Amino acid sequence: MIRLLALVAAVVLTATACDSASGAHGASASTTPPATGVCRMLTSAQVADKSNSTAPVACSETHDAETFAVGALPTRFAKAAWDDPALDTWAYATCATAFPIHLGTDESTAMRSLLTWVWFRPSQDAWSAGARWYRCDVLGGSATQHEYVDLPTSTKGLLGGRGDDHWMACARGRSVDTGTKVPCSMSHDWRAATTIKLGEADASYPGDAAAKAKTKSYCAESIDAWLGYPASYDFGYTWFGAQEWQAGNRRSVCWARTTT
Repeated sequence: MIRLLALVAAVVLTATACDSASGAHGASASTTPPATGVCRMLTSAQVADKSNSTAPVACSETHDAETFAVGALPTRFAKAAWDDPALDTWAYATCATAFPIHLGTDESTAMRSLLTWVWFRPSQDAWSAGARWYRCDVLGGSATQHEYVDLPTSTKGLLGGRGDDHWMACARGRSVDTGTKVPCSMSHDWRAATTIKLGEADASYPGDAAAKAKTKSYCAESIDAWLGYPASYDFGYTWFGAQEWQAGNRRSVCWARTTT
């Protein structure tokens, strides 16, 4: 029914799988680990890079990214190649776990927000010099967008409670997949209302057809309950494929047709 690229799990892997010259040898060769709480203005090209050395800006100034988690990579990557795919898998699990904690919410609410995250590794030169750190940045919008929204001075605890509608994902249009994504604080026709879990952490990917069918069935029940069991209702869903599953995502997003 719907396969949407806008939400966190899909876009993060798409972004980290990309590369460009500015993120390879063009980045700083410094091996010094980054710090949390640092803000930046990132372009879509910079978000698509594997590494980033954009100069920080004061968080009181206009910015669309904030570093929320940093640290050393596990020792098993000491001799790994700079572009080892296993790095993306490890970083997905690490940043995805820290993301909702930083925002002061749960995984479901974070997945249904207009915020996402990207991760960066040292430049190739720094990697060759022995740097082995990671950096997770909150991003004001989907990593596949061309432009991002400005973030507040701090995103720590931003989605505490139910989440501010200014940061929650809704859509305007006849359907979710063809509509325009907007903040829920604006007029809308659809709301990303719930998420459902398709399997446990150790479960094998069930295949595209099964994942889609299970998502549709579970979302039909979830949205029915969320709307208060009306006589009739309409719903949509976002499911994610094998790549996201292997990275650790086990959730699909359910959308309710509603103006509230």
